[in-house]
Amino acid sequence: MTTSRSMREGWIERARAEPAAAAAIAAFVLSLATLAGAWFFEYVLKLAPCPLCLMQRIPYHIIIPLSLLLAIAALVRAPRNLLLVGFAAIAIAACCNVVLGAYHAGVEWHWWAGPADCSGPLTDLRTGGSLLDQLHAVHVVRCDEAAWRFLGLSLAGYNVLISLALAVIAGFGLASAWLTHGVASRAAAN
Repeated sequence: MTTSRSMREGWIERARAEPAAAAAIAAFVLSLATLAGAWFFEYVLKLAPCPLCLMQRIPYHIIIPLSLLLAIAALVRAPRNLLLVGFAAIAIAACCNVVLGAYHAGVEWHWWAGPADCSGPLTDLRTGGSLLDQLHAVHVVRCDEAAWRFLGLSLAGYNVLISLALAVIAGFGLASAWLTHGVASRAAAN
């Protein structure tokens, strides 16, 4: 019991000593949890994602490995410019996802029209069998209908909030890398 407690306290102290690593780890955990949640809704609850939902997952595929690499880089005291570029990339990806999620939420609330490709996948109708049976088998996942809501927000709305949090975390990591590693490099130069 004391070993795990001392190990946990060691990680907490290390995170306090290296806030850029803590920010990168927070971005990693939040992004991974969000993507796992999306997969839970898709594969366990059987809520098929629309094309906009799938597009909103792309930034997470960028943020997850990048934030893990940034955490390692911060812990081994990588050059400040490397950390700055990495956190800027995370912030840009998160902000792009905020815009995409807000657009999708607006489509769900019918504030504006959605993309034309939200008509669902269409199979090759020449493959055989009854045309009517093939048309009945097509399941259209519409972008303008929220599959699930909680407290009035759809998954696209929650994605906006999560992406805003990721942008703030990346901004904190950017600031801490700028300040912490700038002080360390000035101290090393003296």
